[in-house]
Amino acid sequence: MNFLRGVMGGPSAGPQPSGADTIQKLCDRVASSTLLDDRRDAVRALKSLSKKYRLEVGIQAMEHLIHVLQTDRSDSEIIGYALDTLYNVISNDLEEEEQEENSAKQVDDLGSQFTEIFIKQQENVTLLLTLVEEFDFHVRWPGVKLLTSLLKQQGPQVQQIILVSPMGVSRLMDLLADSREVIRNDGVLLLQQLTKSNAAIQKIVAFENAFERLLDIITEEGNSDGGIVVEDCLLLLQNLLKNNNSNQNFFKEGSYIQRMKPWFEVGDDNCGWSAQKVTNLHLMLQTINTVSEVIRGCQTNQDYFASVNAPSNPPRPAIVVLLMSMVNERQPFVLRCAVLYCFQCFLYKNQKGQGEIVSTLLPSTIDATGNSVSAGQLLCGGLFSTDSLSNWCAAVALAHALQENGTLKEQLLRVQLATSIGNPPVSLLQQCTNILSQGDKIDRRGSKVQTRVGLLMLLCTWLSNCSIAVTHFLHNPANVPFLTGQIAENLGEEEQLVQGLCALLLGISIYYNDNSLENYRKEKLKQLIEKRIGRENFIEKLGFISKHELYSRAAQKPQPSFSSPDHMMFDHEFTKLVKELEGVISKAIYKSSEEDKKEEEVKKTLEQHDNIVTHYKKVIREQDQELEELKQRISTLTSQNEQLQATVTQQVSQIQQHKDQYNLLKVQLGKDSQHHNSHGDTLQMNGLQTEEVSKLKEELEEWKNKHELLQGQLKEKDSVIEKLNSSQLEMGATEQSLQSSRFGGLEHSNELQKELEVLRSQIQLQAAEISKLQMENQKLQVMNTAADPMLGDSGGTAATSSELEARLEQEIKELKSQIKALSEEKESLKQQLDSSTSTVAILQDKNSRLEREVAESKKEQDDLLVLLADQDQKISAQKMKLKDFGVAVEDEDDTESGDQGDEDEDGDEEEQDENAAVCYQEN
Repeated sequence: MNFLRGVMGGPSAGPQPSGADTIQKLCDRVASSTLLDDRRDAVRALKSLSKKYRLEVGIQAMEHLIHVLQTDRSDSEIIGYALDTLYNVISNDLEEEEQEENSAKQVDDLGSQFTEIFIKQQENVTLLLTLVEEFDFHVRWPGVKLLTSLLKQQGPQVQQIILVSPMGVSRLMDLLADSREVIRNDGVLLLQQLTKSNAAIQKIVAFENAFERLLDIITEEGNSDGGIVVEDCLLLLQNLLKNNNSNQNFFKEGSYIQRMKPWFEVGDDNCGWSAQKVTNLHLMLQTINTVSEVIRGCQTNQDYFASVNAPSNPPRPAIVVLLMSMVNERQPFVLRCAVLYCFQCFLYKNQKGQGEIVSTLLPSTIDATGNSVSAGQLLCGGLFSTDSLSNWCAAVALAHALQENGTLKEQLLRVQLATSIGNPPVSLLQQCTNILSQGDKIDRRGSKVQTRVGLLMLLCTWLSNCSIAVTHFLHNPANVPFLTGQIAENLGEEEQLVQGLCALLLGISIYYNDNSLENYRKEKLKQLIEKRIGRENFIEKLGFISKHELYSRAAQKPQPSFSSPDHMMFDHEFTKLVKELEGVISKAIYKSSEEDKKEEEVKKTLEQHDNIVTHYKKVIREQDQELEELKQRISTLTSQNEQLQATVTQQVSQIQQHKDQYNLLKVQLGKDSQHHNSHGDTLQMNGLQTEEVSKLKEELEEWKNKHELLQGQLKEKDSVIEKLNSSQLEMGATEQSLQSSRFGGLEHSNELQKELEVLRSQIQLQAAEISKLQMENQKLQVMNTAADPMLGDSGGTAATSSELEARLEQEIKELKSQIKALSEEKESLKQQLDSSTSTVAILQDKNSRLEREVAESKKEQDDLLVLLADQDQKISAQKMKLKDFGVAVEDEDDTESGDQGDEDEDGDEEEQDENAAVCYQEN
């Protein structure tokens, strides 16, 4: 900007160019002419001068050109001239001659400065987006080129303006659908610049169906045989996929991976490839690497990748198709490297996938018909082919199938191979060692060292941390002499790498040796090294591995990156194994037999301790489950108590209703008594009325008996709840986590007891009221008896007596119906109380069982804590002995942290131990 201000702020020091006056006159004509033809001619003239006089046109004409774009939209010709002129001013894509002529004017900086002036007003970019929408070729094409140039000069700023512009990205995506190839192709270049390092725009472009359109263009252009357009589309695909998890998942879920298969159908002709085809294939393989990153360490994506079938006839798993390319020496080197990395990512932290690959080699799963080829068969074929690169790739791939999986290492020992007709089969392990020992005798294409390095890496991975595999390896009497012979020789620099790997393999055979073979015990192997090689010489040869330049390159990142097949020597995961074993093998070589014995004793003790601890952890885990079940039972009992409380509440409500009905009955009987007292001299009673009164007396007596029975039942229930209360109080001495639940049940029981006390008092009051009613009925009976003699003397009042009799009968009937209803309700109350009594009995039984179980659990945990404390003391003593002998001893947590799953489990077990310790201290 300072440069432009200096140019625009004052007159130039030297003579002005010959075209400067002309440019000024043309700018005046653009600004002042009223005729469109005059303005069009002036803009056309500025366009012709804009390349040679770029600085002058940019300084004087840019504002006028932007005004033309705003006001003359109806004329596509003048718009096209204005866009071309702005492109010439802003773009740095000039011819070499022009660059030389303008070198003194800082050509490379002009484009950025003019772009900054143009985008300072964001409306200019928005205007340009609307012009790109025009279908007219003379407007759309120069608009696309100008916008691309702006993105090259000031990418992040222009990206932000387009991102906030309504439908800005969608307008540019329409360029891919243009039927004119030149616009479509330049649209691809525009989207390349637009999607650079902007995840938000990448996502929008992907969801605007970019993958579908780009793959269609690649197919139309002939896949890998296509020209520069295919390369541009592949570069845009990389922009969309690289480091963008959202777009990667969208690409996978959209089934676009299957459409990549025709890219690699290169044919078997021997004609040479063009440089463009090599570039296209290289870019296509880098999209494969994107698939690798998507599935690396992700179990869900790895499972999905394993289920994908390639669109072949017959359909085959995508893994098998990829491995075919990896072991085929006719395929490009970059393709084979990409497939190897994809296979490694599929197996990374994927024990399920490892098992599936190894299972294809086991005798029980091999297809005897030969109709299909498996992944394991392809790996074996590559392992024993005459192409050294196939040997190395297959060995590394098979090593990844065994990585950190001792079970599969043992399973692979079962694999038998038929070497030739009439000869007995040999094991896969034996065949690998045979090829290793005969490496110089076999005629191979490529580096012979590469084949031996691959096989040695496979054997080292196979034998490490697997004593059974070491025993199988040592059982062949030719293996140890071959290794010692290779290490002891003084070979050239090229063979030093093989010597180092042989020393590593022999060291693994010593360190993981279980001394099951008398002739190849640890001590004898170390004596053999001392006599034939020398300890110092052995350690020096072992150090050749980590000092090698190719080892350092491979250790940097998981993805294989080799400039040529000759540099393909080390695998990234194998470098981790070397780093882990180099130190421990060096220490093991210098240990004496007594130290080995003591170490073996300590290891056995530690193994026994680990077994005991594992057993106790299992017991504690089981007890944890039992405690959880007990907690669930407590929760169930608590809910039952709540239900019982609700039932009692309902019963109290019903008793209150009965009391109200009883009060009403009492009032009615009182009214009848007063009525009989006021009309005693004229009341007429007959035999039927006396009988009804007698029945009423009997029913009331029966009612009293029922209440007495109900009171007795409530007393029994009260005693049961008191027992339940005491049992729950005794259970309070168990672990703290159960106390809250039991205290909750105790509170419910106390509330239930209080409510039953209220119920009992209410029933007692009700019984007293019934007694009063009985006494009133007896008085009524006496009155009725006294009124009998008067029946004969009251004939004159027959009509009144008849009315009274009818009224009395009606009231007695109503009283009977009420008493009957009250009796039914009391019967229902009795049934509900019986049900509550049974529920309380069940609760009492469950609580008693719970008390016994918790007491047993407490005793077992106390015993376990004592045993664990003893074992910890023994472990500490053994570790101190090991440290005295100079053995590096790892903590139990470090030893058991093999993967995240183990860490989580150990964390849970430590938490259980802490909980058990808390319970023990509280007790």
